[in-house]
Amino acid sequence: MITPCGRRTFLAALPAFAGVATTAAAVRPAAAPVRLPLGQAELGVRITGMETIVVRATGRTAWIFVRLSTNDGMTGLGEASMGRRTEMPELAAYFDLVRDRSPFEIERYRQNGRAMAAGGDRVQATAFSAIEQAQWDLVGRALGAPVYDLTGGALRHDLPAYANINRATSDRTPEGFAANARQAAADGFRAIKAAPFDGFPPLDGPAADVEAATELGIACIEAMREAIGPDVDLKIDVHSFFDVPLAIEVARRLEPQQLSWYEEPVPPTDVASTKAIKEGIRQTMAGGEFLFGVEGFEPLCREGAVDIIMPDVKHCGGLAEMAGIATVAELHGVLVSPHNPSGPVSTMVSAHACAGMSNFDILEYQWNEADWRGDLLDPPERFEAGILRVPDGPGFGITLNDALAREHG
Repeated sequence: MITPCGRRTFLAALPAFAGVATTAAAVRPAAAPVRLPLGQAELGVRITGMETIVVRATGRTAWIFVRLSTNDGMTGLGEASMGRRTEMPELAAYFDLVRDRSPFEIERYRQNGRAMAAGGDRVQATAFSAIEQAQWDLVGRALGAPVYDLTGGALRHDLPAYANINRATSDRTPEGFAANARQAAADGFRAIKAAPFDGFPPLDGPAADVEAATELGIACIEAMREAIGPDVDLKIDVHSFFDVPLAIEVARRLEPQQLSWYEEPVPPTDVASTKAIKEGIRQTMAGGEFLFGVEGFEPLCREGAVDIIMPDVKHCGGLAEMAGIATVAELHGVLVSPHNPSGPVSTMVSAHACAGMSNFDILEYQWNEADWRGDLLDPPERFEAGILRVPDGPGFGITLNDALAREHG
């Protein structure tokens, strides 16, 4: 374990994390390097093993957790979930980069693996991010400190969260969406999100099909607003099914529903179209859920194409990369709401990232997919009136309930 002297040395060096992030963001679109003090890698802790734990939440959702272990018996958690996927062999290549290395060498890992992640597909980015998350958990455990203390300290310990009801809504009718929105509000959530345009037909297909899908989606939104009343925020994710004219038309028709944001009506990589929509509507624009790295988010922020960006700690490059992304966003007056339709490990990793984020807005929570979900962690994942308390134990402050994970594996 790390000596008290080592812990003080490490923590004393951490204020540089924020300063480096600001400098890097101002000069080039690259995330902040993690500056760990010299000598920590020689203290004897080495990463020796990796375990992948798959938990099936529903028929359409599986959670992939990664657990790194060290030669002195510590373990660190990360998450690499991707919808229904139940295998991720890509993790092996990234584990090879940390095998027999100190968990403190986070920046070494990022430098060695980032190009492979950035140049690959979303699976590569997710595998890369999961290993980085688990390294942070190990470092926090070694030092006896919560991860948020390793990245500048907490500005808040209670985080507002919104309930994403989309995957829990199998009845894709106005009545089905309204019932789940009403229940999520009754559970205490003051903000709710859904994606009622999922399954939208191709825009170059029959006009009657596009019109019918448009009307159904709008009817679902109207039903949700009626169900939850005017005092609960309603967020709509379009999942990039629209083009610019349709996005603006639908947004204008939805003005009476007072959406708290309008998310990704077109792909966020199309910055010009995203900006054109933002300039043509009255709603707040959000997006960026699957982008990788600071370089993926910087154009949206620089061009003023969105009001809120949505990096996902599982896909954007990990905890350090998210810190750099948030810094770039702050330079351009953009808020950050981490994308997180994920398992409970990702929720807690995201919570530690949000605890010290000055331009944090709200955290996503995948509502009501599995009633046993919260008990996968110790301490259990719990929301009170839509608020999540950030764990203050070492690392991410959580351990996995292996018996329950096996039961649903």
